[in-house]
Amino acid sequence: MPSEASVPQVTVLAGPTSVGKSTLSRYIRATYPQVHFSVSATTRPARPGEVHGEDYLFITDHQFDELLAEDAFLEWAVVHRKHRYGTLLATVEEALADGKNVLLEIDLQGARQVRNKLRSAQFVFLAPPSFDDLVERLIGRGTESEEEQQRRLETARIELAAEPEFDVTIINDEIDRAARELIAHMGIELTTNA
Repeated sequence: MPSEASVPQVTVLAGPTSVGKSTLSRYIRATYPQVHFSVSATTRPARPGEVHGEDYLFITDHQFDELLAEDAFLEWAVVHRKHRYGTLLATVEEALADGKNVLLEIDLQGARQVRNKLRSAQFVFLAPPSFDDLVERLIGRGTESEEEQQRRLETARIELAAEPEFDVTIINDEIDRAARELIAHMGIELTTNA
């Protein structure tokens, strides 16, 4: 595998709703400082404990429209037929220019857009141990209404079917193991803050 000194690359992490992409990304950010985590912009409100500029850039619909007009996104999508999310191209380009490996945590629509624009990117699918586990995670989270939970489960079925489009699949059954596997696929030496 390439070393950290090799050409920096973009790794796209995607998977179904509630699989733990945000949890895994937070863990990697805290444990592996050598990874540049691209923070997505979103029009959805922050959930309890989420921090603007760290978890997401929480912006208004008007601000999102302005960024779209400026062609500022590497990718963007409407997720769960409700809120928009997008990756700012400038932040990815700056990190790569600084020699950093970039991790993009995005949805399936966004991953497909990145695949069309950055053929050199690596695509990693984060999968649950089982569909039942995914249902438990979504309902146990308690952050969505029953209607929203059903919409997300419907979306999850579609997202799970896209797994063959990805270069690598990682099962998110244990956060530390999944993080080490992702870091290894990114070609980064397994050093930590601990």
